[in-house]
Amino acid sequence: MSAEIHIATGLAKIGTYLRSESWRQAEGKSLTPTQSQILVHLVQRGPARVTALADELGVTQPTASDAAAALIRKGHVERRPDPVDARASLLHTTPGGQDIAAKMAEWPDALLAAADALDPLERGVFLKALTKMIRSLQVQGAVPVQRMCATCAFFRPNVHNDPVAPHHCAFVDAAFGDAALRLDCGDHETAPASQAAAAWQAFALAGAKSMDAPPAATGEAS
Repeated sequence: MSAEIHIATGLAKIGTYLRSESWRQAEGKSLTPTQSQILVHLVQRGPARVTALADELGVTQPTASDAAAALIRKGHVERRPDPVDARASLLHTTPGGQDIAAKMAEWPDALLAAADALDPLERGVFLKALTKMIRSLQVQGAVPVQRMCATCAFFRPNVHNDPVAPHHCAFVDAAFGDAALRLDCGDHETAPASQAAAAWQAFALAGAKSMDAPPAATGEAS
């Protein structure tokens, strides 16, 4: 099998574990995975319309509507008028829904332990690779747009002459490395298309250029 197939197989195995864990957690709260996803999303990102939730979660609008209606019946969510559009409504979590979402948002200990098994260099390589894969899926329209560094207006890739912390976040005015790349940031602001394209070139091609360089250019012995 090709390397691409091996990577896809590995990601599928992790996905299988996450789906199983998601079902287990949701069933423990008498919820479906979609209902638990909606609760967590509303707590982490604030009130939202059903249509927006469907887009963000990658489900159909009827599926999101059914899940939202069930959450309302259970007292975890309530509808309130949208202050921007009187014809629409926003879903808000109730105090009880927020308590449940706080527990649902915690990542499984086994998964965190598996990530902790990677050394800092491996984590950086892994996060950069995930960023590239997710962006490719976004460009193909296979997944919703994510709030990650690579698409953020505050992201300044490879502007520091420091292999440990080459990037810069203009929001917090601090340098950081690949191991600190975020795939979902609450402070994310989508960069204009031209800025995003230039940033992606600077981010994605830096490693490729160094790998393609001859030994003399990298300081390695031939």
